[in-house]
Amino acid sequence: MEKFIIFSTVLCFLFKLGNSLWCYECVSTQPGCGTPFNWWMMWTNVCPEDDDVCVKIIERKGAQEVITRSCLSTQQAQRSDIPADKYEGCRKAAVDLKLSNYVNNSVKELDIYRNYYDETIWCFCFLDHRCNNSFVHLPSVFVLILSTTFVLLQR
Repeated sequence: MEKFIIFSTVLCFLFKLGNSLWCYECVSTQPGCGTPFNWWMMWTNVCPEDDDVCVKIIERKGAQEVITRSCLSTQQAQRSDIPADKYEGCRKAAVDLKLSNYVNNSVKELDIYRNYYDETIWCFCFLDHRCNNSFVHLPSVFVLILSTTFVLLQR
């Protein structure tokens, strides 16, 4: 009976922690955040909304590539090219025809029309914590703790 109480308490604690999603937040101009992603150097943040999604934005101009990793809720205030389908997987960015139509700005470097990059790809994931890293998935913390609990209860 004592093992059952300990096991159920651990499960309740884990399900309470599971309400938030952890995502990497970095830009490929930072060391370790580029194409060979070094997850040892990167910080993770808790996404602010309950139904949030981790995103990885890949922007290409010729051979230049900029990768941004973040939560979707932090990008929604800054970007208007978010695809309508936000389920798992990668999609091309949406085209916003009304973006900066009424802005009279002669500074080319500001990119207010968002037409500098030739290709913009949005990758969405929400089925595992820290899933906006490279394509290699790490084992879930939940599975590790659950298997450790089972091993300890067998002793």
